[in-house]
Amino acid sequence: MRHIITGGAGFTGQCLARLLGQRDEEVILFDLEQARPAGHAACVIGDVTRAADLDRIGLQPDDVVYHLAARQFSTQVPRSGRSEWFDEVNVAGTREVVAAMRRSGAKQFVFFSTDMTYGIPEQTPVPPDHPQRPLGPYGTSKLQAEQIIRRAQADLAHDGGFAATIFRPRLITGPGRLGILAKLFRLIRAGLPVPMIGSGRNRYQMISVEDCSRAAMRAVELGCPTGPFNLGSATPPTTRELLEAVIKHAGSRSFVLPLPAAPLKTTLAVLDRLGATLLYPEQFLIADQDILLDTADTKAVLGWQPATDDIVAMIAAYDAFVNATYAKGSTP
Repeated sequence: MRHIITGGAGFTGQCLARLLGQRDEEVILFDLEQARPAGHAACVIGDVTRAADLDRIGLQPDDVVYHLAARQFSTQVPRSGRSEWFDEVNVAGTREVVAAMRRSGAKQFVFFSTDMTYGIPEQTPVPPDHPQRPLGPYGTSKLQAEQIIRRAQADLAHDGGFAATIFRPRLITGPGRLGILAKLFRLIRAGLPVPMIGSGRNRYQMISVEDCSRAAMRAVELGCPTGPFNLGSATPPTTRELLEAVIKHAGSRSFVLPLPAAPLKTTLAVLDRLGATLLYPEQFLIADQDILLDTADTKAVLGWQPATDDIVAMIAAYDAFVNATYAKGSTP
């Protein structure tokens, strides 16, 4: 069995490749850019939206594909046409990856979706059968990708099957995670106030990248059960507790600054429309909500337990950010 990781140069892909390498597994990293090989990994440069690029992997029937390639929130998200921008990779790319597997006869698939497909939770913890009502284009694109996978399962049910595990993780964190966290870490490093949407008494669950990778590997060991499976930490702190713990660890003069949620969300929405985005709507609309995922099914079916709590994972992410950004004399 070979382990094919699309998005292999990314944050989660690199962690997964490292853990698979520690087991001496044969790994192929597929991405738009050269990935750092780990263990017995090889690299194939290509685009998940191009069938010819995917065919260069040379998929084999007993390969397993971990589909992690996706467009996420970053500085490159356009001001307009966001649905098309996310769909180009998250929807069309998933369709091409599934099609490449069907051409090759590969039938084991692991897909990382997102808890953002749920939208604003009607109940917490959020069960995996919670209605999916995404708040924006990123969550919608991941929901559409899930639907592509389910259709492939139905189409191949009487033709050898298509074993596909769908994971819905909370915000993945750990060493090397940047994105939205980089803005927070810069404030803490500079000793500036850290604005907080609402009182901070809500619990904003996360999940460590290693815990996500271990769940993916466990799914493959069990033949890729369908799920969907939520991924989240076991005992998430409140948002205030999380931020204050990172500030304390950093020895920073920063302090959390609670701000009224409603006017702040209005301000962030206006800034986003003007192209001066600080947070995207899918991020700030739930920032003051209790966002907890029910992982009981994940634990029961996969025999998986999260090993790292949110504060430990966030501190590791902060330390890695500081080392990468400031150790060589660079500026934030």
